Amino acid sequence: MGTLATRELQALTPADNGRRLADGHGVFGVVRAGAKGISVQFSLRYRAGGRVRELRLGTFPKSSLRQIRDARDSARARISCGEDPLEHKRIEKLKKLAETGAEVRSLEGKLARKTFRQRFNEWAYSALQKRADKGQEIRRAFEKDVLPVLGDMAMEDVRRAHIMSSLDAIIARGANRLANRTLTDLKQFMKWCQAREYVSVDPLLMVLKKDVGGTDGERERTLSDHEISALPNALESANLPKTTKHVLMLILATNARVGEVLKTRKRDVNLELRIWRVPFENAKNGDAHIVFLSDFAAKLMGALIQLSDSKEWLLPAYRREDKPETHIGLKSITKQVSDRQLVFYERDAHANRTAKTNSLVLGDEKWTPHDLRRTAATLMQSIGILPAVIDKCMNHREQNRMKRIYQRYPYTVEKRAA
Repeated sequence: MGTLATRELQALTPADNGRRLADGHGVFGVVRAGAKGISVQFSLRYRAGGRVRELRLGTFPKSSLRQIRDARDSARARISCGEDPLEHKRIEKLKKLAETGAEVRSLEGKLARKTFRQRFNEWAYSALQKRADKGQEIRRAFEKDVLPVLGDMAMEDVRRAHIMSSLDAIIARGANRLANRTLTDLKQFMKWCQAREYVSVDPLLMVLKKDVGGTDGERERTLSDHEISALPNALESANLPKTTKHVLMLILATNARVGEVLKTRKRDVNLELRIWRVPFENAKNGDAHIVFLSDFAAKLMGALIQLSDSKEWLLPAYRREDKPETHIGLKSITKQVSDRQLVFYERDAHANRTAKTNSLVLGDEKWTPHDLRRTAATLMQSIGILPAVIDKCMNHREQNRMKRIYQRYPYTVEKRAA
């Protein structure tokens, strides 16, 4: 035990400052009077290695006398075993510092690991900028379906199961083609990450379209002569904007892609020469293209120019003061067409859209703006235009590399005639 009592310590006054108190067995305390009150700092004096040493045991009243004496007994037990309690305390302090350092390094390592979202943004900035739309379509798809599931995960922790869960959610709402397209984009992203050692293994290496949305089937839909004849009246009765009606007929008249029409600037069109230039940044394959306008196509293009209230764009989007002016959304025309053929879609009509939900039904199968392009090509074929000329009119790139390199004739005269 000891010679001091708790009540003695509690009775100390500022006048006792500096006083030395003995508690027996080599334990002593020094009284300190400070702004926070009276305290007594206890130490154990002992001999080790031929030297007198002092070990702090605790400070009263922060530590009770019992706690101080327990610390004394523990220290004396070590001394009796030939150990130096002060050295033991130093070693324990070093161990704690080492453990803390390891925890800090581990935390720093975790913070240094970038998330799926951060790596995606890097990919979008470096690789997707080379695409015609600067990666906007992929960004939209990832923001909707992929990043909410994977975005906050460390890139190294992403596994196939995590990715498949995001694709399964797309399949669950019946968008199988979108699921396949997202899979293709994810594969490209993962290969980019693997090439830079952001991931050690590509988790999608063995995943195929048949494992996700099923094998893509080629669309074969073309409008029959009867459906083509019925199209103008259907467009008139479908409560469509005038611009949409003109765009759809312009696609049929020119073989153009819907995106090429929507991204057209007025400076790209010369009605006097009957020429519409599609710059490389607007073309799906990145090849600049010239469309020769027939009388019918020129009339449609002129009407669109007249309807546009923009100095730059043929089909301007709604102007927001905080954003620069641009063209209408690339999906806008396709959505308007699908909203008017709901009999072919497994969904209800969207709120705040048209009530003319089946006004564009032309037969037993749905049609899309892209089907008008296929229809135009088929009509050209039916009147004897050569396939090579049709491909040029559609701005198709020659698949045979040797032909593409050596056969450079542009078929300009034949395109104009076609």
